[in-house]
Amino acid sequence: MTYLIGLTGNIATGKSTVRQILEELGAQTIDADRVVHSLYEKNSSVNHQIVETFGGGILGLEGEINRVALGKIVFRDPAALKRLEAIVHPAVQSYYFDTWAPAVTAAVAVIEAVKLVESGSHKRCNALWLVIANSEIQVERLVTMRNTSPEEARVRLTAQPDILSKLAIADVVIDNSGSLEETRQQVIAAWKQIPL
Repeated sequence: MTYLIGLTGNIATGKSTVRQILEELGAQTIDADRVVHSLYEKNSSVNHQIVETFGGGILGLEGEINRVALGKIVFRDPAALKRLEAIVHPAVQSYYFDTWAPAVTAAVAVIEAVKLVESGSHKRCNALWLVIANSEIQVERLVTMRNTSPEEARVRLTAQPDILSKLAIADVVIDNSGSLEETRQQVIAAWKQIPL
């Protein structure tokens, strides 16, 4: 029986870093961003639903969803973000639990997703791991790693879900505000507590 970890945290907290460390420790992992990228491709049903909802102006040159254009709409309008999530969350959940999870062969599997709690996916996991980071570090990461302006970075952070409600239900909290080695030690310590 595979032990399933739901790994979440707000934007630019370092979820992918934690996921990569878990991979090194032997977990089989999946990243929601990669799943969403595939759902945004031309001719997918999710692509068609998003275009119907937000218009053709959010399409890239090859018919795929332009994430930057879409982000400019949804990160400034909570109602638009909810409409997008109503399209994307069910498709992502279906992929996780109907396609990916049944094929996992490792003793530990990890689903990394920023909206794991909001979509309800965490309820189907054995444990919820939450990655947190200082907000100024989040802004710095968005600016340096995603070529975002500091103003746009703050808009995106403001649009993120409340972290306190996640802290209240998390089984493990990893603070990724420090060095990579400090994060690694926290992950290793939590890994050793997994009941295998």
